[in-house]
Amino acid sequence: MSAVWRASRAAVRRRRLQTLVIGLVVFSSTVAIVVALGLLEAASAPFDRAFAQQRGAHVVASFDRAGVSDEQLGATARRPGVAAAAGPFEQAVITLPDAGAAAGAGTESEPPAGPRTITGPLTVVGRADPAGPVDRVRLLAGRWATRPGEIVLHAQGAERELGTVISVPGGPELTVVGWASSLSRSAQAWVSPDQIGALHPTGAQMLYRFTGSASATDGRIGKAMASVTADLPPASLLASQSYLSIKRDVGRTASAYVPFLLAFGILGLVVAVLIVANVVSGAVIAGLRHIGVLKALGFTPNQVVSVYLVMVLVPGAVGCVTGTVLGGIAAQPLLKNVFMGIGTQDLAVGISPWVYGVTLLGMPVLVVLTALVPALRAHRLPAAGAISAGSAPRAGRGRRVQRALAGTRLPRPVSLGLGLPFARPGRTALTLAAVVLGVTTVTLATGLSSTMSAYGEAAQRVGHVHTVVHVGKPQFGEPAPKQGDAETEALLRSLPGTVHVTADAWIDVNLAGYTETVSCQFFRGDSDTLGETIAKGRWLEGPGEVVAPPAFLKKRGLEVGDRVTFILDGEKASATIVGESMEGMPDRLQSNWETLTAFAPDSKANQYEVRLAPGTDIDAYNAAVRAADPGLNPQALSVTNSDAVIITSSATTLTVLLATVAALGVFNTVLLNTRERRRDLGTLKSLGMTPRQVLVMVVTSMAALGAVGGLLGIPAGIGAYRLIMPAMADAAGVSLPAFMTDVWHAPVLATLALTGIVIAALGALVPARSAARLTIAKVLHNE
Repeated sequence: MSAVWRASRAAVRRRRLQTLVIGLVVFSSTVAIVVALGLLEAASAPFDRAFAQQRGAHVVASFDRAGVSDEQLGATARRPGVAAAAGPFEQAVITLPDAGAAAGAGTESEPPAGPRTITGPLTVVGRADPAGPVDRVRLLAGRWATRPGEIVLHAQGAERELGTVISVPGGPELTVVGWASSLSRSAQAWVSPDQIGALHPTGAQMLYRFTGSASATDGRIGKAMASVTADLPPASLLASQSYLSIKRDVGRTASAYVPFLLAFGILGLVVAVLIVANVVSGAVIAGLRHIGVLKALGFTPNQVVSVYLVMVLVPGAVGCVTGTVLGGIAAQPLLKNVFMGIGTQDLAVGISPWVYGVTLLGMPVLVVLTALVPALRAHRLPAAGAISAGSAPRAGRGRRVQRALAGTRLPRPVSLGLGLPFARPGRTALTLAAVVLGVTTVTLATGLSSTMSAYGEAAQRVGHVHTVVHVGKPQFGEPAPKQGDAETEALLRSLPGTVHVTADAWIDVNLAGYTETVSCQFFRGDSDTLGETIAKGRWLEGPGEVVAPPAFLKKRGLEVGDRVTFILDGEKASATIVGESMEGMPDRLQSNWETLTAFAPDSKANQYEVRLAPGTDIDAYNAAVRAADPGLNPQALSVTNSDAVIITSSATTLTVLLATVAALGVFNTVLLNTRERRRDLGTLKSLGMTPRQVLVMVVTSMAALGAVGGLLGIPAGIGAYRLIMPAMADAAGVSLPAFMTDVWHAPVLATLALTGIVIAALGALVPARSAARLTIAKVLHNE
């Protein structure tokens, strides 16, 4: 094997270009695969592990206390298909004061860091301890509430000080003695069973785990719940929450990245297979004499094959290792971004070792298997036949096509160039396939970038809202505004440059039958000028209407036309869902001010969205707002969307890598062709062909392949886009209007048609110039 190793090292040094091509293509493919597999694993595996450890509830069900007894609820635990159950637990909803002032979540800017002000509606459950057969609540700080006057709050990520006293309107004072986390999101706070009665519970909670595959899909969970509640009085079940909706929320953003990263990874793998096969087959053909010499020196056929396999395995292994390392590094900021702020303190998010193991072992194996087929040709060649074989193509190969082209009126260099690919049909097919995949990648990236650009502009409401003026919150150390709500709106409208002003009240409310709060944005003023994108239905027009994002509707099994009921401070108001917005936020609603005043008439705006006249300086306007009232905090609305930027930049980077690799594949093919046809080139030059004509001939031979590759690659890229883009939107919980996906227009397609020619011409240019500079004397000397 030492002799094999020395021969392989010599081959690697002698074929530096092929070594670079193999290493680069394996590197780019490995990066995309590591990031895609890492996100794919992180989208579900950490949740599944933590859910199993905490014995999470497959369903959290809320029942009407007035319509069902504890004995009836206890009997549901013995229904067929129920593996374990916990409850019934008394459930109440308390609303803490100053909800409007503290409800900043979901706005374009987060409140300054500091002690948390506990406000808004909270779903509270009376529970004796955090353990049990279902939903083992994880205590993060402090202790469990064991006696009256104590409460444990659900943590949202950061640790907070214990000992905070909560004053419940019309109820007791409660001291925060602990922070806990329920992966099932069964409640937002817990008290002892002795305390819950003072909070006036109106519901009862049951937690269920089902057997076998009954929890595998939404449909099976629905059937299981129908069986559980079959003997209960009608309408006693207020609402049920499936763990699958929580799992989708946790992995929503990560899942959105996976389809396009996997697509680029697979394209990279296919390009790697094609180019490695092309490089090895070309090395075997160009090295026939070298193979014969090795066999004459005593190398066995298996050792000769080993030389070629090691020749590609060395750069392949280097590209695999560096690609794995870089892929792991590149995945970290993505993981941090996609899991930020969604309550994942229970999850150990990161790339699992199996992802690194699969890539470190799988990519070299793929390289070796790809190289094995052309390398076996060296195994079969006898020593004498290999030594005597010439490197020029066999007589007659492609001659018929070349004679036909010679009879046309095309310039002679062009006709000769068009006939060159037919001399090596196998090599030509591999090169054409690489170009097709390069064009496919560029087409796919163009569609993704166009859609994400349109999505980013719509999400940031570019041109519709220029600055958002936040009302100062004293609880966060900010000065309060000098004037009231109506006066502040009038002040903003009076400032020079103002065109439209919309007052917003972000308020956390409960929906009847659900344990989680929902952040609702209520509009007053010029809300029809905000530029909100509606995918289905229509925008708000009157009182009692609401617009919901697709993730919200899917999570709760609702659709446009259904009704929801808001609950705040014990007051209720119903509204009809009249539209589905584009956004993917699962716990956000939008409604109008008339709907808010129906159950909270004293609410005030906590931010104002301002549209300015064209040419108005935003910074100068914001300075004027601060000067008029220091209690107002204006912030210019960003014109970039982080998700759109990440996807577009990632797609662009991967496209440049794969297009470069495809061009290097063309480079390798042209280099092999010109080396094999040195005698022909010398003959043509002796007959009067100029260097420029040689250049035209060689570039034309690949440009023709590029033109065909463009025609084949564009439909493939459009097809990939139509598969990947809906999968990304569905995973992210986003509903894309038709104008965002209608990106294939004539100018775009005409430009893409040139992509294959550009890739092929750029790849062929350098070796073509080298062939053009080749002198007759040098050819004869080599002969």
